[in-house]
Amino acid sequence: MHAEIAPDKFTAGGWVLSLDGAEQSHVNFAHPEEIFYEYLRRIGNVVEVVAPAGSPITAVHLGAGALTLARYIAATRPGSAQVAVEVAPELPGFVLEALPLPAGSDVRIVADDARAALPHVAAPGTVDVVVLDVFTGVAAPAHLTEASFYGEAAQLLSPGGVMVVNVGDDAGLTFFADQARVMRSVFADVWCLADRQLLTGLHAGNLVLLGGRRPLPREWAASFEAAGPHPAGVLDGEGLGELIATR
Repeated sequence: MHAEIAPDKFTAGGWVLSLDGAEQSHVNFAHPEEIFYEYLRRIGNVVEVVAPAGSPITAVHLGAGALTLARYIAATRPGSAQVAVEVAPELPGFVLEALPLPAGSDVRIVADDARAALPHVAAPGTVDVVVLDVFTGVAAPAHLTEASFYGEAAQLLSPGGVMVVNVGDDAGLTFFADQARVMRSVFADVWCLADRQLLTGLHAGNLVLLGGRRPLPREWAASFEAAGPHPAGVLDGEGLGELIATR
């Protein structure tokens, strides 16, 4: 794997991590509270509602990249305890040498497979947010797509905690629909956040699945729609069920 970090020509203070020539992560080093990628901004919106504004949370990131979301949480929720799991052992050191974390960040780095690390990242029932951001469509590691994996991850969550999954997929959304069905077999409630145009199934892109151990608060839907990026599509459990029934 060849990793490169280069300045971003679109944002002041922005940097881009590329792996084997493919853009993988964006970091606004000057303003870590700002998130450039659309799908990750939607995940940031989830972070905003899981606890009162500014209060610390506990987060587990399965897939570290350039630690964009971990930086965001550290900046917007000081005192948060975080763990980031990365299967490529040399990547976090490379990233942190070029782009150190904000002062005072509490982020433990674990070099391991995402599933293998689960028993060691946190005590069961203590995590506010588990974020899975490791795969795209057919490139997904099979052991991270199984109901048993999601069940193991769900055990980490506090009663009001959530699991957030970035799903990149081709037009048709076949892989996305499969993952939504698997998550619905494990979690009490599963929603989808995405650009509204992606919900037609006519375009490739990134969609976010959000699962909770208990029904997700209804007021979250209006919050997600207002927060964007726009046009913001929000499907609750019923809406998601209707979407995947056609896939």
